[in-house]
Amino acid sequence: MSVPQAAIPDASSEAPPAVVSSPSTSTIQATVLGADALAFLADLHRRFDARRRELLVARRQRQARFDAGELPDFLAATKAIRDGDWKIAPIPAVLLDRRVEITGPVDRKMIINALNSGAKVFMADFEDSTAPTFANLLDGQFNLRDAVAGRIEFTSPEGKHYAVKPNPAVLMVRPRGWHLPERHVTVDGEAMSGSLFDFGLFAFHNAKALHAADRGPYFYLPKMESHREAALWNDVMDRAEDVLGLPRGAMKATVLIETLPAVFEMDEILHALRSRITGLNCGRWDYIFSYIKTLRAHADRVLPERGQVAMTVPFLKAYSELLIKTCHRRGAFAMGGMAAQIPINHDAAANEAALAKVRADKLREVGAGHDGTWVAHPALVPVAKAVFDQHMPAPNQLDVMRADVVADRDTLIAPSSGTITRAGFAANIEICLRYLAAWIDGQGCVPIHHLMEDAATAEISRAQVWQWLHQPGLRFDDGSRIGFDAFAADLAEARTRLAATAMPGQGRVDEAAGLLDALTRADTLADFLTLAALDFCDRDSPSDRS
Repeated sequence: MSVPQAAIPDASSEAPPAVVSSPSTSTIQATVLGADALAFLADLHRRFDARRRELLVARRQRQARFDAGELPDFLAATKAIRDGDWKIAPIPAVLLDRRVEITGPVDRKMIINALNSGAKVFMADFEDSTAPTFANLLDGQFNLRDAVAGRIEFTSPEGKHYAVKPNPAVLMVRPRGWHLPERHVTVDGEAMSGSLFDFGLFAFHNAKALHAADRGPYFYLPKMESHREAALWNDVMDRAEDVLGLPRGAMKATVLIETLPAVFEMDEILHALRSRITGLNCGRWDYIFSYIKTLRAHADRVLPERGQVAMTVPFLKAYSELLIKTCHRRGAFAMGGMAAQIPINHDAAANEAALAKVRADKLREVGAGHDGTWVAHPALVPVAKAVFDQHMPAPNQLDVMRADVVADRDTLIAPSSGTITRAGFAANIEICLRYLAAWIDGQGCVPIHHLMEDAATAEISRAQVWQWLHQPGLRFDDGSRIGFDAFAADLAEARTRLAATAMPGQGRVDEAAGLLDALTRADTLADFLTLAALDFCDRDSPSDRS
């Protein structure tokens, strides 16, 4: 049922709108950040930012308990929700088949290629694969506005023209997580939430058009750690729908389960968003990072090097299968995780080996009962689609109930066996350094060693190195002690080599190395690399400074 349209806040209302701290006369900024849009953002901030900040304090308090020895567990207070017999609202017809989804940043060429990729859904990402320079964020909003309006085109410097073909992928948008600020825009002297900024601008410019076309608006919601954070998103969307004249529940959401605390609240998250949620997604890379971060003080739960932590290890297998069971019981989709491989065009044998890994991973997912999966590159869409087409002839697998799955607390946090090699230690340092240099130079999605690295995968590398160095007595597989001497030597080698290597962010390697050194030596693991690096994000490269 439609609700009456509330008055859209505007610049003439009594409360002042949001303020842009670095105003520009550019056409893009004028188009995206008009007075009415700024008033809409200010309204969201004033209504919801205090709750957001309270929830971030609750995160820190819970982490302090984990550091003191407590272990994550299911909540006694919400047992009735877990035990109850309820379902989510019906899923829109356009979303009933999501067998392959592609994700990527919000630059113009990427948006067009992703919409044309043959995937069912394109998740336009303002979070892990977009470095949050103000130019990137506004350009992304401008590009998506053009995409929704059906007028997005791009011509490369070489003269190649790109345009969206008929029957494009369904668009979903991932705003940044609750923890990230948008410091370029303030309300009443406070920096806005990056989540509210990204969501609010996209909704303001596109929600009505998408709803009229029966294409949304649809969102992916990241990095949540509790059902209370999901409830906040629900209230934000309620308010946006009221103001923009949409019926309640028009905005649909898929939630990424990519933090360890959230896996114990999946029923509760679905319940908090039950009028608008369509599914949960296994955000596997962030989930591994969160496992390390949450259990960083627990010496008996140190993970081996990244390459040995596959989805077949017990704690990850339990997580993905419990997600399927939970979702299907409630009528929601259970989406699989990201295939980070990218084509290796110069080596056919290596390329086929990489594609074989993708096929095996997707076969595991579809066999377990997932309703779809993610890829990071258009070339992987047909590879993943072929596996799901063969083993999932129906649009989805909501009928696969997985009653056999029993994933208790201990299974979900079970230690993972394996080793730490000196080569793996050095690789983590190099990956993090390369990604961080590119990120602070404005690029949030970087190919490294034939994998598409984003903030999530870089975070695994950073957190592992920190934990290995701060848990006393750990040794490499050859028996030698893991210590800061090895870290300093490997960082220095990577710093020298990468500063002389043509790559994204080459001019920022020294800054990235200094930041990585400080973060690694700190007594406490920083919550997020991207939060710690924000001060660098809008700086010019040293070579660009006068």
